[in-house]
Formats: sequence, structure tokens, C-alpha cells
Amino acid sequence: MNENIAFLFPGQGSQYVGMGKSLYDNIDECKEIFDMGDEILNMPMKEMIFNGNEDDLKRTKYSQPAILLTSLACAKAVELRGISAKYTLGLSLGEYGALVDSGVISFEDGIKLIKKRAEIMDSAISPEEGSMMAVLKLSPEKVEELIKRSSEFGLVEGANYNCPGQTVISGEVKALEASVKIAKELGGRALPLKVSGPFHCSMYKDASYKFYEEVKKADINDFKKVVYSNVKGAPYKKDDDIKELLRQQIMSPVLFENSIRDLINKGVDTFIEVGPGKALSGFVKKIDKSVKIYNVCDIDSLESTISSLEL
Repeated sequence: MNENIAFLFPGQGSQYVGMGKSLYDNIDECKEIFDMGDEILNMPMKEMIFNGNEDDLKRTKYSQPAILLTSLACAKAVELRGISAKYTLGLSLGEYGALVDSGVISFEDGIKLIKKRAEIMDSAISPEEGSMMAVLKLSPEKVEELIKRSSEFGLVEGANYNCPGQTVISGEVKALEASVKIAKELGGRALPLKVSGPFHCSMYKDASYKFYEEVKKADINDFKKVVYSNVKGAPYKKDDDIKELLRQQIMSPVLFENSIRDLINKGVDTFIEVGPGKALSGFVKKIDKSVKIYNVCDIDSLESTISSLEL
């Protein structure tokens, strides 16, 4: 197991039609992941992922299981080539990829949980009630000032602390609309995200307890790898209440930057983003330009990553 490598599992918004298809077509073990996903979910996920339409795939209840299956297939493809990581970290729903990859949650439980999580989040709050904004080019202090001032117009909270110069805020539409002007006044920008709800804020408190009833049914196994908790911004420990932390994760900010800095302090110098998109790779570059960053989302990127790591 490579002690200087970490796998990164992406979150919602990274999905695209056709993701993972070349892995499905070329690697039996990856094909099996998608086939089992269809069976466990009792829905035609493969058809939606490979040949569906973008609007359907954007829906929370479909995008979350679709991204998880694709990411697990990508991680499997890397591991089949002899590259294993001691550390795993996921962004939001990506945390479930990290937990499955590390053996803490079984593949079946992980897929079932993400389906329930997605359904509960999808139905809890409408896009008309709340959404998310990416806040760019503001210092942490100015982000907090933005949140404070925007809160005069409604509920708004920090949702994703991704990297220097990029924080995502979440909350009621009226407050987020006000944040656009306030961000400009503070010297930054606030841009709306294409999401179907105000994820990772207290508006999901009721949904988090509803989901907790599902989490309680899952078996928790021993850690085979070090997994980072979004809520803590640090690794899970043996005595942590993992199920409670997963409940909190739905309504708590994702401390991604803290996790990456902790990994780098532990000697990790190589990050492999396993799954669709390159968003997490971009965040890591802004946190520390000196580390090596790769992305595996298909056969071509797999071969490119493996050849680079073998140099």
C-alpha cells in the first residue's frame, strides 16, 4: 500500500453522460460494478449513465448513485494496475466512495445508502427554496463577512471549504441573491451552482435524521485504509460514531481544504482523483502546487496515470 498516495472521490456536479463507459467495455471487474449497481438499485443506472440525457443525470436521486458507481469503477481500475492508496477522501457523496473503497461499508450497503441519501435530499427541499453559490477570490475573513451580511436576507451558511479563493455557501434563495452584490462589494464574486438544493446547511436537519434511520441499518467494518471525514476535516478514528457523523455530513460544511492540508502534512505527495471530472484536482492545485495530481475517469486517463506513476 502506497503511503504517499491518496485517492479522491468526487461529489455531485461532476457527472456527465457516458462516464465510465470505456472502463465498462474493457475491464471485467469494472463491468461487474455497474452490473451489480443496476441489480442492487433495481433501476437501469447503466442505461442512464452511458446513454441517458444530461437533465435526468443532474437530478440528485440519480446523479449520486451514478457518480458513486463510476468512481468505484475508476478506483478498481487503478488498483487492478497495482496502485493502492493508504489514504482516501471524498467530497460530500464522495465520502461514501472512500468508505466503500476502504472496506468500512460494503459495496451493497454503500450503494443502498447513497440511493436513500439521494432520494431524501432530492425530496427534502425544492430548488425554489434554497440553492448554493460558489464564492471566489475572497479571504476566509471576507467570506465570513459575506455570510454575516447575507444572513440579514435569510438563512445562509458556509457549505464547502474547498481551497484558497473558493468557498461554497448554501441557503435560502433570497439570501443567496443578496450575496452576489455583497461579494462584489467585498472584491470577489458569487456564482450560482447548478444544484437542486442548498446542500450541507442546516436546512437539511430534518432530512439528516430521516437518513439516520437508514444509516443505522448498515454494518460498519474495520478500516483497511485511512478515511477522512468531511465533518471533521480529519481522519475517522476507531472510537468515532461513524453513523452519527454521516448523519451530520448532510447538514454540515465539508472541510475539504483542511483534509488536504492534513494529508500533505502526513507526507502524501500524490493525489489520484478517481471518478468523473477534475474539480478536486483543481482544488488541490490551489492548496499546494508542489504535489502531483492525476485523474482517472476512463481508459485513456487510466493509461496516462499509470505510465506517469511508473516513470
